[in-house]
Amino acid sequence: MRLILSFIALFLSVVLLQLSSGGVGPLDALSGLGLGFSSGQIGLLGSAHFAGFFLGCWWAPRLMGAVGAGRSFAVFTSLGAMGLLGHTLIVDPTAWTFMRVASGLCIAGSYTVIEAWLQAKVTNESRGRTMGIYRVVDISGSLLAQLMIGALADLETYLAYNILTLICCAALLPLAMTRVSQPKVESAPRLKPLLALHRSPLAVSGVIVAGMTGASFRMVGPLYGAEVGLDAEKIGYFLALFVLGGALAQYPAGWAADKFDRRYVLIGFSLAALVSCAISASVSGDTAVLVAALLFGATTFPVYSVAAAHAHDFAQDTERVELSAALLFFFALGAIIAPLSVSWLIEAYGPKAFFAFISVGHVVLVIFGILRMRVRPTREGEERTRYVYAPRTTLILGRLLGQSRKR
Repeated sequence: MRLILSFIALFLSVVLLQLSSGGVGPLDALSGLGLGFSSGQIGLLGSAHFAGFFLGCWWAPRLMGAVGAGRSFAVFTSLGAMGLLGHTLIVDPTAWTFMRVASGLCIAGSYTVIEAWLQAKVTNESRGRTMGIYRVVDISGSLLAQLMIGALADLETYLAYNILTLICCAALLPLAMTRVSQPKVESAPRLKPLLALHRSPLAVSGVIVAGMTGASFRMVGPLYGAEVGLDAEKIGYFLALFVLGGALAQYPAGWAADKFDRRYVLIGFSLAALVSCAISASVSGDTAVLVAALLFGATTFPVYSVAAAHAHDFAQDTERVELSAALLFFFALGAIIAPLSVSWLIEAYGPKAFFAFISVGHVVLVIFGILRMRVRPTREGEERTRYVYAPRTTLILGRLLGQSRKR
């Protein structure tokens, strides 16, 4: 318990980072609509965020090795604050695109520092409890960020972005004042995408589809919500219910993934996602749209973790960190492509194209999953790793999850 209490400062920084970075995506979409940005320009902002996110995952461990964890955290939060504040100085979609790269760098780099800090301090005995609390804190911060959107959207653009900037700056304070000693910096995992392809092509397909789905909903979801008549407050609920649905689905997803063939579970979630896409595209009225968002989150959120668990079933213990990094690479690839693509489709064909785009990804995943089941058998019994809810945060998360995956 004493160890967990020592991490309160780190967890508080996580919440503040989620409030600032989780709020900027929806706020950009709603502000962009009010400022006359096109759907494609709004989608580009979301893609830019994930481009910055991936660059931050790669750069952060190297910066930590050069200047230390504390200074690295200051660098990344400063970049995030500059990106947020810059929105008020230059109102231009091209300029905002570069600012969103800075926001992506901030969230990836700051999480890298925090997870390195956790990894350095946890023991095998405390790892499970620490990761459990970390996941709850992360999801709670994300929920709060979405619920905050309604209040921010009612403010003037200048004031709304300044509030997010203040919250981002505040994330510096808990970590700067903590008495927990800084971690020794371990070498960054090598990025070997082919490792994931060799271990499980199906898992790679799963995490790409998960990236396409999650990034589309988080970054372009406000645009869809506005198109179907939701006001700013209800758009916040719309996004929060997506996150809540995903959180509620983790336990049943884990139970099923540990009990049954994970390929069946992955295909089952994709089929359920197709049903939720059809429901979401066909319903009307605020309440129905919000309930559909909850269902959509429950059916799509676990796809990444089920796919990752399936990949780890075929990995050696020495490969787990690099495999986690490779899977995150493919997740980021899907997340970079999706917001811009789906925003173009909405602009050309209307809001129903949002769920049509996601449906195509899940149809491909279902077909590929069935084909892969003909190629080789799955792992059984003690050969399988445990299902672990895997946040899509940094390349070094595999170190925190490594021991948890062992039976």
